[in-house]
Amino acid sequence: MFITINNMKLNYKVDGEGSPVILLHGWGANIQAFSPVHQHLAKHHKVYTLDLPGFGESEEPPEQWGTEDYTDFLHAFIQQLKINNPILIGHSNGGRISIFYSVKYGGVKKVILVDSAGIKPKRKLNYYLKVYTFKTLKHILSLPILKKYKEDILAKVKSKTGSTDYKNASGVMQQTMVKVVNEDLQHLMPKMNIPVLLIFGENDTATPVSDGKRMEELIPDAGLVVLKNAGHFAYLDQLHQFLVIVDKFLEKDREG
Repeated sequence: MFITINNMKLNYKVDGEGSPVILLHGWGANIQAFSPVHQHLAKHHKVYTLDLPGFGESEEPPEQWGTEDYTDFLHAFIQQLKINNPILIGHSNGGRISIFYSVKYGGVKKVILVDSAGIKPKRKLNYYLKVYTFKTLKHILSLPILKKYKEDILAKVKSKTGSTDYKNASGVMQQTMVKVVNEDLQHLMPKMNIPVLLIFGENDTATPVSDGKRMEELIPDAGLVVLKNAGHFAYLDQLHQFLVIVDKFLEKDREG
């Protein structure tokens, strides 16, 4: 179903009754990514799953957004639907939003971070070579004699050097991706004064287990579970085990 938030069309689904749970997908995903989790949790909770702005059937942001912009949008959604004391479950970039939201706005009962982003990744030398080569090229192409070729050349360079997620994104979402992936939220984690469950896949290379261990150190009331034989989508790779762990964590929050 659709709702208009801050003049933007948002697609979401809601099922079940009980204490509210909000599912926030990762970058490049949509409502369908959390479908089996949504269906399971709806047995005992009122579950909301969103197509975050720029994904699925929701409209793109009007300009480059950062994590705080997504956080403010989520707050507007929660207020408009009068959701009280929700449990946030965020995967990857959805985890990043969950961290920011719980600190900025509070009013959250618990948070589950699944293969969560939020710690700025350590870059290899070739990454910085690509970045600074691109910046230098961009500067050179701004010269009057080359300016008319600028956009075509930069587009070709991006297509050869960018990640799959980056290549598949529109201009606004490419800018947004660059902004959010370079945000480091470690300074916020000690301020998460709620129970936090961290679930990471042992083979995750996008947000490795080392990130989960660092989050466990920084968040006052956090526990880390590492799922064997699971990657960045640990909740799908080991769905049954994931649901058992989540059910245990939310045992006292069930209704029905």
